[in-house]
Amino acid sequence: MKFKKKILCIGAGYVGGPSMAIIAYKCPDCRITVVDTNPNRIDAWNSEDLPVYEPGLDKIVKKTRGKNLFFAKDIENQIKENDIIFVSVNTPTKTYGAGADMAADLQYWEKTARQIMKHSRSSKIVIEKSTLPVKTALAMEKILASAKGKIKFDVLSNPEFMAEGTAVSDLENPDRVLIGSHETKSGLKARAELIGIYARWVPLEKIITSNIWSSELSKLVANAFLAQRVSSINSISALCEKTDADISEVAKAVGMDSRIGDKFLKAGIGFGGSCFKKDILNLVYLCSYYGLQEVAAYWESVVKINEYQQERFMANILNSMFSTLAGKKICILGFSFKADTGDTRESPAIYISQKLLAEHAEVIISDPKALKNAAIDLAGIKGTVKYIEDPYRAAAGCHALVILTDWDLYQKLDFQKIYSSMVKPAFLFDGRNIIDHKKCFAIGFNVYPIGKPALSHFKN
Repeated sequence: MKFKKKILCIGAGYVGGPSMAIIAYKCPDCRITVVDTNPNRIDAWNSEDLPVYEPGLDKIVKKTRGKNLFFAKDIENQIKENDIIFVSVNTPTKTYGAGADMAADLQYWEKTARQIMKHSRSSKIVIEKSTLPVKTALAMEKILASAKGKIKFDVLSNPEFMAEGTAVSDLENPDRVLIGSHETKSGLKARAELIGIYARWVPLEKIITSNIWSSELSKLVANAFLAQRVSSINSISALCEKTDADISEVAKAVGMDSRIGDKFLKAGIGFGGSCFKKDILNLVYLCSYYGLQEVAAYWESVVKINEYQQERFMANILNSMFSTLAGKKICILGFSFKADTGDTRESPAIYISQKLLAEHAEVIISDPKALKNAAIDLAGIKGTVKYIEDPYRAAAGCHALVILTDWDLYQKLDFQKIYSSMVKPAFLFDGRNIIDHKKCFAIGFNVYPIGKPALSHFKN
C-alpha cells in the first residue's frame, strides 16, 4: 500500500505511544513509525504486554500494528525516510547545575534535534510534542538551521493535553488540539499540514492555532492551573479537619458555582504523575529567570502545599497509631499516582512508603497495575516490603490499611472480610475519600479520611 503521509515519532513513552496509535487508527492511509533509544521499550510495544497501560489502548494497537503503525529501533534510517517528525522525548527536571530541581533538562531533546539535522536528506516538519519551556522552539530552529544544503525545517508546537488513565478517550475526543507556528508562509503551510491530519477526526472548531510561544506556554499553564486546584482544595481539607467541617460538602457547594465548576476539587493526598510538579517547577524557574520573583513564589506555593498534604497524612498515620509504627504491618492499597494507569512517577505512595519504612513498619503493597514500577521505585530502600496484587491477601495480618490510589475495585472490596483478617485495633486511612467511612466504622475500623472528622472507637 502506498501511504499518503510518512510520520515518525521519536519517543515511545506515555505520550508518544498512545498519540501515534490514535493517529494510525484514525488515518489508515498514513504510515506511522515510533522509535525510541530504549530497545526494550520498542520490544514491549511489539509484544502482547505493552509498556503503557491505558484502558482500550491495547485494542487500538493490535488493530493498527503491522498495518500502518510500526515500532522500530533504527532511528537514523527512520529520520531519513519520514517527512513529518513528532518529538516526544523525556524532559525531566534538571538535577544538576543552573536551575537544578526546577528547570527542564533538555539534553535528550537537544540530542534529538541534532540527530534530525544530521540524518535528514529532505525538508521536514518537526513537531514539539513533549512539554517544553517557552522559547525552546527557537533553540531547536537554531540547531536545525545549521543543516547544510537546501534542506529546510519548519518547527511547530503541538502540546498534548491528554490525561493518563483516560488517554484513549482524550485523544479520540479532545477538548482542543493546539498548534503553534510562525506566521510565515512556510510556517502556515506546515501548520495546515498538521491541521489536515487532526481534522480527519477532530472537528475544526476544536483545532485552535496560535503563535509558537503561546502554544509552548499554554501547556505549562494548563497543568499549573489544574495542580493549583488540587492544592487549593487540599489546603482547605486541613482546615476542615480542625473545624469538623466536611471537605466533600464544601467542595460540592463550591463546585456548583458555574464560575468555578467541580473538576479537580476532590481532596486527597496530593497530585503525582510526570507532569504537574515538573511543569510547575519549570514555570517557577522561567518566572525567576525573567525577574518575576513574586509570580515564581506564587506558583512554587502550589508545590509546597502538595508536599505539606503528604507530610500531614503521614503524621496522622503515626499519631493515630499510638506514635509508633515499629514492627507493625501496613497495607498500602494503590501505588500508581492515579487509577487506570501503571505509572508511578511522583506518586504520593513513594513518599508515604519511604516514611513508613523509616518508622520501621513492614509495608505490603497492593496495586492491580503498578507493582513492577513500585518495586523499581523502592529498590534499595532499607526495610521490609512485600508486593501482593490480591488486596485480601495483602491486608491479612496487617494493623492498618492505607488507600493511596482511587481504583474502582477498592470501593467494591468486602471490608468485613478484610477486617476479620487484620490485627485489632484495625486502622483505615483513606487518602482518596473513596470508601463508605460510616460502614467501615460500623464494621469495627478506626477510620481516618481526608478533610473530614475521624471515626474512632477510642475514647478521648
